Amino acid sequence: MKNLIDGKWVDSSSGKTLDDLNPATGMKIDTFPAATKDDVSRAIDAAEGTFWKWNDLGSKERGRIIRKAGDLIQAKRKELEDLLVRECGKIRPQAQEEVNGVLDQIYYYAEFERKINGDLVEGDSSTRKIFQYKVPRGVVVALTPWNFPAAMVARKLAPALMTGNSVVLKPSSDTPLIAEWIVRKFQEAGIPDGVLNFVTGKGSEIGDFIVSHKKVALVTLTGSTGTGQRIIQQSSANMSKLMLELGGKAPFIVWNDADMEKALTTLVWAKFWNAGQSCIAAERLYIHEDIADKFEEKFISMTKGIKVGDPETAQMGPLINHDAQKNMENVIAESEKENLKILSGGRKPDLKGEFNKGFFFEPTLIDNVPQKSSIFQDEIFGPVLGIHRVNDWDETIKMANDSQFGLASYLFTEDNKRIYQASEAIRFGELYVNMPGPESSQGYHTGFRMTGLAGEGSKYGIGEYLQLKNVYVDYSRDKLKLGSIPGF
Repeated sequence: MKNLIDGKWVDSSSGKTLDDLNPATGMKIDTFPAATKDDVSRAIDAAEGTFWKWNDLGSKERGRIIRKAGDLIQAKRKELEDLLVRECGKIRPQAQEEVNGVLDQIYYYAEFERKINGDLVEGDSSTRKIFQYKVPRGVVVALTPWNFPAAMVARKLAPALMTGNSVVLKPSSDTPLIAEWIVRKFQEAGIPDGVLNFVTGKGSEIGDFIVSHKKVALVTLTGSTGTGQRIIQQSSANMSKLMLELGGKAPFIVWNDADMEKALTTLVWAKFWNAGQSCIAAERLYIHEDIADKFEEKFISMTKGIKVGDPETAQMGPLINHDAQKNMENVIAESEKENLKILSGGRKPDLKGEFNKGFFFEPTLIDNVPQKSSIFQDEIFGPVLGIHRVNDWDETIKMANDSQFGLASYLFTEDNKRIYQASEAIRFGELYVNMPGPESSQGYHTGFRMTGLAGEGSKYGIGEYLQLKNVYVDYSRDKLKLGSIPGF
């Protein structure tokens, strides 16, 4: 694979490459360029140089090109699904689901070709008006994660390009092939040279440079809180606009009047979807003590029935890399140190053949986790769920909010009064009531506290890529005298 800089697919200027591994087998599947700071500079220069040309093209034509990119992806979607299975370790149904999400994002944002509106505001007199309209910000740097490597690329490229910005995309080093495949489809759709650029490499080597570059107007990241904090520091010299979706620690509340079967099924999805590698994954189960025994018994049975292994045939695939697998082992070690009870799972499964070297971990349940335990305070980002029994509604809400993160939350109850109370009291950007996620394109995906800044999705998300500009106009024929200006 190669980098895309100013319309040309090129190797790193250093000639260096990095290995791309299949997480299900631990084997190398390809190499990719280790971009240099010079490569990044040329990509940003290209984006800046083509910004006005792309902006002047007009939103209708931009929408046409973005829709065509969607059509090209749809026509070859099986190729993208295969990449998601091979490079990311997605099980086949989830790979198919993610491609559906890619297309939904692209077509949704293309619809904004005639929906970006401003205002005409009355001035201080009848002959004065204020035109308030939205303009693109300029060069957008998009940093995408490995856990949903196709969907997140689409969620950043489509609105950034639709609104007239030019883009430099840097994907996670764990999933560069998937991002490259999508970028090629946008190029085939007719994106002018230089408008969309693509660089790969280690964040530790080019990350600080790309986000602190003086020509960058906006940085959008989906990633860890630590990375987001560093971006805030490094980008401060430019006062760049930041869109940061960071950590999550979703509470999953099941009250004693809940539809138990619906709650159980949703929890299996919310915890073990993508092997728990999701910012909206359920990480803390608060179960009412009246139904806790029965609920846990059924959930343990369902959890033990999850087949882990080959992404083509299993119900849960691997973690993304060895470090992620090791982190799960550390979580279990910490649980044992705290004398917590492991109800099921807790180790790497014994798989046969090539998958024995993959980065798998069993679905794991930990009982009676204290609120202040690291299991309930730190983001796990894997298939490990802590359980805490509750009986007091107000205290449960308080515990749910007791987190440095504030992205997604879940509530299962048939009591409408509790639903309305939770809608106000739970301090998270998203609350899923009696239903699974994930978020919709028309929803604003955002969070509280350390989860980050701004958000994506909906008219509010596309608005993040625009800047409101004010133009004051006086069309009277009166002569302007210095004495008539306030302050003179």
